[in-house]
Amino acid sequence: MKDSIGRTINYLRISVTDLCNLRCVYCMPAEGVKPREHSEMMRFEEIVQVVRVAAENGISKIRLTGGEPLVRKGIVDLVRMIRQVSGINEITLTTNGFLLGKYAEALKDAGLTRVNVSLDTLKPDLFKKITRYGDLATVWQGIEAAEKHGLVPLKLNMVMVAGINDNEIPDFMNLTMQNAWHVRFIELMPIQNQVSWGEDFPDPSDCYISTGTVLERFQHMNLKPIYQVEQLGPAKLYQLPGARGYVGFISPLDDDHFCSRCNRLRLTADGNLRPCLMSDFEVPLLAAIRSGEDISSLIKKVIEQKPAHHELILNHTPANRNMMQIGG
Repeated sequence: MKDSIGRTINYLRISVTDLCNLRCVYCMPAEGVKPREHSEMMRFEEIVQVVRVAAENGISKIRLTGGEPLVRKGIVDLVRMIRQVSGINEITLTTNGFLLGKYAEALKDAGLTRVNVSLDTLKPDLFKKITRYGDLATVWQGIEAAEKHGLVPLKLNMVMVAGINDNEIPDFMNLTMQNAWHVRFIELMPIQNQVSWGEDFPDPSDCYISTGTVLERFQHMNLKPIYQVEQLGPAKLYQLPGARGYVGFISPLDDDHFCSRCNRLRLTADGNLRPCLMSDFEVPLLAAIRSGEDISSLIKKVIEQKPAHHELILNHTPANRNMMQIGG
């Protein structure tokens, strides 16, 4: 299906939970979020129903997100159920990696294609500080398990935060020299996170760093842009000379054409379908599903309402949900 400006919409991101076992400072408050009532959450059968109707309308790629999707009980069963839906040819998952060592083999056996691991630092002490709980060694074990069981190509997602981890950007780039990974640098998005992160952190309003600034600052790394016949996602790809992997930049604020490449919808854990990460517009599906309504027309409505571009540059940001409640 195409939206009103001709973008082909073939990708559905599904948040399976608002909960997370970490508390990254730019994403979640230290106390976490209040758990929703069980009845408010989409059951697996309801998620699969949305996937089935979405596939009939052109969706071919599914990404499971959260919160942290691996804390949702039975997540392997959900992957297996989605794999059986006709028309879905790729199922991926974004995780903080903390439970990946436990689930990697079962996820692969169930039909998961690959994983993205969110990782903002290579320093154990800083990792614990940013996540408030995390253990970097456990995440690395998860990364190794993902590679061992064929959840590849592995993608590492680093949110660039000025004054906190920006000095590690070359170290992350260098991971691609010996590893066939996609290391992606994501601009910090001001979505419900512009309050103090704690006394040991800079003011959040000072933490944004643009892709352009990073490319200029680290031009000595000699990154070479990679020509892509077809843009397969929001990242612009580069490669270090002689590297096995790739470096990508996801730049919602610094890239004029970021939105023109958007091919996705987002389903929240409580059953609302959103056409844009950075807008509060959403259409409730859960009540319609439980009343037996045909949701195909609702999905088409969301696609028709997909905005041409976000309005972060105008300081118009989502007010009703924070990042972990949208699915990133």
